[in-house]
Amino acid sequence: MSDVSRLPGSAHHYWQWQARAACRDLGSGRFFHPAGERGEDREVRDEAAKRVCAGCPVRTACLEHALTTREPFGVWGGLTEEERRALLDDRTPARVKQSA
Repeated sequence: MSDVSRLPGSAHHYWQWQARAACRDLGSGRFFHPAGERGEDREVRDEAAKRVCAGCPVRTACLEHALTTREPFGVWGGLTEEERRALLDDRTPARVKQSA
């Protein structure tokens, strides 16, 4: 389950970017893998999602949302959950990593 304590709240202006997202009418199946999906099938789906993200006018806002909320699943802002996790690890100062 996602940690909703980091969500910015229900204020409309926080979510306006979603109305301009390239994925808004595509459904979630392209961006979130089904249970048990592995290997080439997952890679193909992730690459298809990333192609949509590549031309998206709100890609940066989407990625920042996913990083801020620590979104654990799916492709957001052109990055998979593994890629976002690695990016967050790179952003974490060494002193915080050592105490964790």
